[in-house]
Amino acid sequence: MTSRHSRPSPDTVRLVEENLLTLCQLKDMVGSLSPDIYQQAFGEHGRHTLGKHVRHIIDHYDALLEGLDRGGEVIDYEQRRRDEALEQWPQQAASHLVGIESRLSVLGGEPSSAALTLAYPLDEERLSLASSLDRELAFLTSHSIHHMAIIALLAEQSGIHLPETFGVHPSTLRHWQRASEEQVPLSPLSRRSA
Repeated sequence: MTSRHSRPSPDTVRLVEENLLTLCQLKDMVGSLSPDIYQQAFGEHGRHTLGKHVRHIIDHYDALLEGLDRGGEVIDYEQRRRDEALEQWPQQAASHLVGIESRLSVLGGEPSSAALTLAYPLDEERLSLASSLDRELAFLTSHSIHHMAIIALLAEQSGIHLPETFGVHPSTLRHWQRASEEQVPLSPLSRRSA
């Protein structure tokens, strides 16, 4: 029999699912791009590309997963790989996202009670902050969606049409769904029975 502490929490399962849905949107978009569009520079100084934002998202997931592979000793988002190939070649990034999805799926089946430590640089000091898998999964969803919203703006400038839901946080999607359900007009039959 499995003890209570060895089961994944329902929250962890839901947070993993939110991340998987977010990454699936990103992977689908990235997989449809040519390298030219993926590498197209935007902004006054040409610092923004779709690929750089995608690579940045990937780097954060890799940092979490590598920290967990080390036993959760330290999660350090500042010590990212910054693999330039992932910002230049969309098919390579899409393939890497598939691997992240696979690794995240396993987290939904693992216990989430272990404490994690988040390394955070502050001036010349490096803070060690208490965290948890659930907290880091929530952060990664929000962080990814933030960058996907920027990606959506850049894609629009390139004439790429993305779904209305791309780069929209799951909580906003749930709000839209509730608002839509509240605004459904009553049909003539339902008015009579009311």
